[in-house]
Amino acid sequence: MIGKIKGKIDTIRENYVILDVHDIGYKVQMNSYSLAKIAGTESVELFIYTHVREDVLALFGFLTEEEQEMFELLISISGIGPKAASSILAIASPKTIKAAIVNEDTSILTKVSGVGKKTAGRVILELKNKVGTISQGDQDETTGDSQSIEALMAMGYSAYEAREALKSVSGDVKDIGKRVGMALKNIGRK
Repeated sequence: MIGKIKGKIDTIRENYVILDVHDIGYKVQMNSYSLAKIAGTESVELFIYTHVREDVLALFGFLTEEEQEMFELLISISGIGPKAASSILAIASPKTIKAAIVNEDTSILTKVSGVGKKTAGRVILELKNKVGTISQGDQDETTGDSQSIEALMAMGYSAYEAREALKSVSGDVKDIGKRVGMALKNIGRK
């Protein structure tokens, strides 16, 4: 089983990257958010989940161990496959997903194609005790970010653009409208 790969970026496509490691090209599936983060870099180190079924051997790559752990928790739920788990991680950080699970908020999970209220409810039910607790400050911040990301995506921005723009917005700003306004200013500066 492969746990980590470090190599030169050979090719980036819509949902995967090919890493050149000592003249061997590894095709690693990644979500759009992570792919956008590594675009323009020469090499990268990825945490790997090896997905094996009777007809498939696929590698899924993550920039952090936290993302990989959340991916593995998500795919442990019946009805959530690697594609859906990867899509969930594209629209929300592991911290935001944990906050949604703790708050029993299905809205983040149901934004992903193929994940309905019933499946989202099962994710919350099965993972609530596994994700642990988060501090109230983190909970407020991640809930505000998920609503702000949703508002920016409704305006036509990608999840990646929304998440990046919100990174520089102070955590002290709690009002969703103000967070979105500040994020729009950040997008306008680029």
